[in-house]
Amino acid sequence: MVTGDARDGLAQLLAMRDGEGGAPIADTLGFRLVEVDRGYVVFEGNPGRQVYNPIGTVHGGYAATLLDSACGCAVHSRLEAGQGYTTLELKISYHRAMTDATGTVRAEGRTLSFGRRAAFAEAKLLDSEGRLYASATSTLLVFDRK
Repeated sequence: MVTGDARDGLAQLLAMRDGEGGAPIADTLGFRLVEVDRGYVVFEGNPGRQVYNPIGTVHGGYAATLLDSACGCAVHSRLEAGQGYTTLELKISYHRAMTDATGTVRAEGRTLSFGRRAAFAEAKLLDSEGRLYASATSTLLVFDRK
C-alpha cells in the first residue's frame, strides 16, 4: 500500500485483490490475495521447485512469507486511513513438508485482537484437502503514518 493513501486498510486490500497494486514479494514467490474481509484474508500460492531448499522440499521461508502476509494483512484490513503496522514477532510451527506436488496452498489469516498500539493475529497454511502444513501467530505494532 502506498504511504498517503486516503483509503482505510480494508479498501486498500480490496483494491489489491482486484488487481490494483500489490506487494512485489507476491509476484516473486507466486502467490496472490484471493479473499478479504474485515479481520480476515486468504492468500493462495502454488509452491514449485523454484522455492525448494537443498534437501528437496519447499523452503520454510515460503510458508513463513505466506503466513506473515496473512497475519499482517488480516490486521491491515482493520486499519483506519492514515494508520500503518509492522510485524514485531512471528512464531511459526511447521506441521508437514511441502513439495511441488502439494498443489495450491491457502494461507488464511485472522485478527485475534486489535488495540490502539498492538494487534494479534493467527494464520494457517492448508492444502486443497484441508491438511495443515504450517501455522503462525503474530504480534504487530499499529502506528499513525502522519
